Amino acid sequence: MKRLRINALASDIIISVYVIVTLYFRFKLEGETATGPLESMVMGLCFVVIIWALIKLKVLNPNWFGLFNSKKIEP
Repeated sequence: MKRLRINALASDIIISVYVIVTLYFRFKLEGETATGPLESMVMGLCFVVIIWALIKLKVLNPNWFGLFNSKKIEP
């Protein structure tokens, strides 16, 4: 069975857009309704668990825009 794998750059873009959209959704929802800090934390945790599960299943393969490359450049 062949799994769906998204390349590193596309994964980085998808994760970035997902974080921005979910933050906007959370702030908008919290402004319109009377949610407390506990509800906000639970909602944020649910959004993070979705991304975490996709990374653990190797559907998303983030490269973190190359920020954590361990390769050393030699002069």
